[in-house]
Amino acid sequence: MGEHKAEEIKGRVKEAVGDATGDKDLEREGKVDRASAATKKTVDKATEAVKDVIKPKD
Repeated sequence: MGEHKAEEIKGRVKEAVGDATGDKDLEREGKVDRASAATKKTVDKATEAVKDVIKPKD
């Protein structure tokens, strides 16, 4: 499992627990974790695309 996937899952769990317990801070923290994972995943994809342009795969 990738690092970003683990962070996304952790965020989903925090969000669900926060929602179930009424802990809005924990719920928001989970949403931030999920957004952070999505951003990192996008940056990684963009980095790979740039690398492919600079040095195309054979």
